[in-house]
Amino acid sequence: MTKITTPDPRDPEIFTDAAAAVARLEELYNEATAFLCESFAEAMESGAPKVRYRAYYPEIRIRTASYAHVDSRLSFGHVSEPGVHATTVTRPDLFRSYLTQQIALLIKNHNQPVTIGPSTTPMPVHFAVTGNPDLVVPHQGAAGFTLRDVFDVPDLTTTNDDIVNGVHEPQDGVGPLALFTAQRIDYSLARLAHYTATEPDHFQNHVLFTNYQFYVSEFENYARAQLADPDSGYTSFVSTGNVEITDPDAPLQQPLKLPQMPTYHLKRADGSGITLVNIGVGPSNAKTATDHIAVLRPHAWLMVGHCAGLRNTQALGDFVLAHAYLREDKVLDDDLPVWVPIPPLAEVQVALERAVAEVTELEGYELKRIMRTGTVASVDNRNWELRDQSGPVQRLSQSRAIALDMESATIAANGYRFRVPYGTLLCVSDKPLHGELKLPGMASEFYTTQVSRHLAIGIRAMEHLRGMPLERLHSRKLRSFDETAFL
Repeated sequence: MTKITTPDPRDPEIFTDAAAAVARLEELYNEATAFLCESFAEAMESGAPKVRYRAYYPEIRIRTASYAHVDSRLSFGHVSEPGVHATTVTRPDLFRSYLTQQIALLIKNHNQPVTIGPSTTPMPVHFAVTGNPDLVVPHQGAAGFTLRDVFDVPDLTTTNDDIVNGVHEPQDGVGPLALFTAQRIDYSLARLAHYTATEPDHFQNHVLFTNYQFYVSEFENYARAQLADPDSGYTSFVSTGNVEITDPDAPLQQPLKLPQMPTYHLKRADGSGITLVNIGVGPSNAKTATDHIAVLRPHAWLMVGHCAGLRNTQALGDFVLAHAYLREDKVLDDDLPVWVPIPPLAEVQVALERAVAEVTELEGYELKRIMRTGTVASVDNRNWELRDQSGPVQRLSQSRAIALDMESATIAANGYRFRVPYGTLLCVSDKPLHGELKLPGMASEFYTTQVSRHLAIGIRAMEHLRGMPLERLHSRKLRSFDETAFL
C-alpha cells in the first residue's frame, strides 16, 4: 500500500466568534494549499514520488439538539431540524464576508458554537495550485508519472448540484450546511475565469446579464462617469482580461480574442457594485453562466436583453417586465421540472418598475404606453419563425405570452434553483409575427436610441436593490422545506 503523506494533523476547534472561526478556516485552507503546492513543485522537479500526497478541505460543523426559535421572516441563518450539519469550505479569503455573516447567524440563532477543522474530503491538486501563477497542472501523460497515483484530482461524486436540486442523500447522518460543496465551488471558480476572462475576485453582488455586446460600451461609459464622481462609491472598473482602472480617463486595452462571455465589473469596496456579463445568444450560455456565478452567492441577477414582441400593440423599443415564464428552453428540464412554477419576486419587480418610471419619466397609467408586464417565453431555436407556425403560435397565445427570447426563462429558473433573486426587463427589438423583422437598418437605429436607456434602467434597479436589507431581498419563496442554513 502506498504511503499517504499529509500536512501535520490539526484537531477540530470550537468557536463562538464568527470572525475567529473564519480566520481558522483561512489558516487550515492555506496550510492545505501550501502543502500541495510544495509537494507538486517537488514532484515535477524530481520525478515520480514514492508516496501519495493528500490534503483536506477545511470544514464547518454544527450540532444542535433542538429546533431554533428564530424570526419567521428570516429565510436563512438556521438549520431546519436538530442534528449535525456540515459543509466543506474553499477560498475562505474570497468568501470572508459571506462566511462571517452566515456563521454569526448560525451561532446566534441556535445559541451553539461551530466546530472548525479538517474535513474528510481531499483537495484536488488542480484547485490547490490555482492561486500560484508559477504552477500549472500538466495534461495527462506530460508529467512523467500518472498524476492521480500521487495527487487527488477532481471527483464528480462531490462536484454536483444534488443539494440545490433537493436530491442530496446525507452521509452518516450529517446534513448539508450550505448549497455547494468546496469542490463544486472550486470547479465553478475555474470555469468563471475561463469563460469570462476575469478572476472571480472581481465579481460584484449585483449581476446584469445581456445578450448583446452593444451594452458593453454603454456600461463602460457609465463606469467612467462614476469613477469621475468622488461621491459615487465606485472604486474601479475591470474589463475582460482583468484590466483594472481607477482613473476615468485611463485606456482599456481589449484582448485580441474575446472570451465566450465577456464580463465587466464596476466595483465598490464592499462588493456591492455591478457586474455585466454578455452571455451571448441561447439558453445553454445562460445556464452555463448562472451555474457558475451562483457559487459566488450574488444578491440579485437581472436579464436586460432584447426580445421579440408578440402583441400588435407593442412598438420597437417598448419594455417587457416578465412576471411569468413559458419554459421551452429545455436546458434545465432535468434539474428543475417544467411543472415547477417560477414566481415573480415582489421586491425585484417593484425595483424594476420603479427604475423604468425614473429613467423614462413616466408614471402610473402613462407608463403602460412603453412597458408591458406579462409572460415571457424562452425557446431553444433562434429561427423558430421558420417552422410551422400553428403549434408555437397557439402555445404562445394560450400562455398569454407578450415577448419571446432565448435566455430569460433559463436565468430566472436557475435563480430560483440556486436561491438567487432574479428578474427580467427586456426591450422589444423586432415583431416577427407582425412583419417587423430585425433588419440591419432598423437594428442600427434601434440600438443607437434604446441601449443606453435600457442599461440605465437595469443599473438603477440594481441600485434600488442594493439599498434593500439582505433578509428582505432573499425571499422565502426561494427556500424549500428542508433548507440549508447558509444562503
